[in-house]
Amino acid sequence: MELTWYFARPYASWQRGTNENMNGLIREFFPKGTNFGEIGADEIAWVEKLINCRPRKCLNWKAPREVMELTN
Repeated sequence: MELTWYFARPYASWQRGTNENMNGLIREFFPKGTNFGEIGADEIAWVEKLINCRPRKCLNWKAPREVMELTN
């Protein structure tokens, strides 16, 4: 499998749409300035599961977890 890599310019958030969207989803649970040293691995795993089970329009309303299970 061949992959093409693209690098966004610094401070050009419009070039990193998917990344910025994921940051927004994570910030719903962990506001900016959160000390991750005070957050347990269980809570992080819970948030990860919620985000990975959330259906996405770009995946034809399937959750990322479903898509990954189909490809494996």
